[in-house]
Amino acid sequence: MKNLFIIVLSLSLCWVKAYPQTSILPFGVSLCGAEFGTESLPGLYNKNYIYPQKSEINYFADKGVSLMQLPFRWERVQHQLYAPLDVQEVARIKKFLTDCANTGVMVVLNMHNFARYKMNGQEYIIGSNEVPLKAFKDVWKKLAQELKPFNNIYGLDIMNEPHDMGAYSWFNIAQETINTIRQVNKEVAIMIEGESYSNAVNWNIFNDRLKYLQDPNDNIVYNAHCYFDNDNSGRYQLSFDQENINARTGVQKVKPFIDWLKVNGKRGFVGEFGVPKNDSRWLPVLDNFLKYLTANNISGSYWAAGQWWKSYPLSLHPVAGNDQPQMTVYAKYLQNPATNPALAMNNRVVALR
Repeated sequence: MKNLFIIVLSLSLCWVKAYPQTSILPFGVSLCGAEFGTESLPGLYNKNYIYPQKSEINYFADKGVSLMQLPFRWERVQHQLYAPLDVQEVARIKKFLTDCANTGVMVVLNMHNFARYKMNGQEYIIGSNEVPLKAFKDVWKKLAQELKPFNNIYGLDIMNEPHDMGAYSWFNIAQETINTIRQVNKEVAIMIEGESYSNAVNWNIFNDRLKYLQDPNDNIVYNAHCYFDNDNSGRYQLSFDQENINARTGVQKVKPFIDWLKVNGKRGFVGEFGVPKNDSRWLPVLDNFLKYLTANNISGSYWAAGQWWKSYPLSLHPVAGNDQPQMTVYAKYLQNPATNPALAMNNRVVALR
């Protein structure tokens, strides 16, 4: 049955490649580790940071996850601005892509830098004198060229959660980067997050101008993040009762982003969401949220998983081989033909269009 799933998914991947504007992405998971250790950049591999192992990919693929996000740091793929890409770091990204391809999984690559680059312990905003826009375009042109042969890259997410940009225009940065990537890759989707940490609840306030971004290949996907705590941070520092949550909180928080997509005829993705495992009352909130996304033909990626998430309350990573509580809800929305025959039939129909 697993082999059948991989064959069906492979056909679906071909369809996604051919019809990017009408495809609906499956739900995914962010596999973390490569973006860890920000106090030590570039840091030492296997000490300050890691990359996901094949066993982790296999676990989630067996659950029906057919899209995985890989967060990574700019400072590790390019130790100095304008320098050649680090061969070892790029090799680690390529190994992850290959492992995912061999398991029938698509990938979104996510530069996890919050619109900054760290030098000598100090972060500088893209567009500043220290980190010119030209430098950001340089790294993405090199990455897009280097990774172009991989057919299982669904999207290049140019930057995770830009915020507090001050005088530097995130719109201009995004537009220039789209233009640069298209010089070397005209097929891959380009994913654009928004200012104010790409928050779904205030997307139309901080990011309405992004609807004017132009892509000569018309393949932009807008990526918002949505957490259900009161400050929308995903830290969940208060208890369920203190947060004053109800079963529809997730729906209410993501609705402004989905409404914006509908009004402007744009494609979207919710690249981060998650709930704590320490109170089962969060699970219906997650369920209603996922049901609402599905009803609106929007998917997303759970935040997060990875073997170094030891005590992280949102972690979807299995412990001693046992599923986390959130997986009981999330599994219902994953594309697993072994457990959901309707999804298997849907994949066959889609692939044959």
